[in-house]
Amino acid sequence: MQDPGTADIDISYCVVNNDGRDYLLDCLAAIERFHPEGLSRQVLVLDNASNDGSVEAVREGFPQTEVIALESKQGKAANDTLLLETARGRYCLLLNEDSELRAGAVQALVDALDADPEAGAAGAQLFDGDGAPYACAWKFPGVGTALIGALFLHSRLTVQSGGDVTRRVDWAQSSALMVRREAAEAVGYLDPQFFVYYDECDFCRRLADAGWATLYVPSAEAVHHNQLSTDLSSGLPRIVEFHRNRDLYMRKHSNRAAALAVRILTAWAYGLRTVASVFIPGAPTGVYKAHARQALFPYRGESLADRAKRN
Repeated sequence: MQDPGTADIDISYCVVNNDGRDYLLDCLAAIERFHPEGLSRQVLVLDNASNDGSVEAVREGFPQTEVIALESKQGKAANDTLLLETARGRYCLLLNEDSELRAGAVQALVDALDADPEAGAAGAQLFDGDGAPYACAWKFPGVGTALIGALFLHSRLTVQSGGDVTRRVDWAQSSALMVRREAAEAVGYLDPQFFVYYDECDFCRRLADAGWATLYVPSAEAVHHNQLSTDLSSGLPRIVEFHRNRDLYMRKHSNRAAALAVRILTAWAYGLRTVASVFIPGAPTGVYKAHARQALFPYRGESLADRAKRN
């Protein structure tokens, strides 16, 4: 484990890849184009046991990139932790392979962290593949936010990624999240219990508990193509994983009663969506129904983590 005081590089780009070769190459090309002048860098790619030739493509197209090639798949939190432990930068920019930085994003994140020494992380404004901005910072989950969701006021009262000024938020998505390595090491990096989903939420919560803030930086922009979506076309295990990890977060940071309340309120909201969707042509009734069931019974069915262990 590296002493944060010995950082010899300004920025370590930390990219996790899951069978996303073409996205990954675009991600690395964007890093090449938009890395700020005058700052030293390290580019790390952790390949999560891909079988699409990603490792070979990176080594051929970006020979200066350091590649960590895993032989078996592990979870996102474990992967990000391995990257952070390997990184030598004072700031580490966590990226998914399907995240593509826009011009000025990295400098804006660096400037935000430089300006706020108490900030341990800073998240970019994310855009989907069509170029539309979407919510990427929120209040911490709890009974209150679950109630807000049950009243269908989530976008108004829980989402914190809004406006055009850098602000402190509870947590931000890790698709383009710059982390102060000193802060990450202080809290023990990310918790590998979270295979995927709620890993960065738990991380930001532990940063907050240790006195580190998380920032939302709207002037830092990145496209997140979101090749892994939370729907039935990606398989029920992804929905199982989502709700299982939310319950894990609630039990870790609250208590069983609060976790149960969140499960009931979330199932209620998805149940109402399921009923309403029956009368809406083309609505994803099956997706809503699956979410309602898994919200109430998160430990039924096979999750992504279960599938990875089985394979």
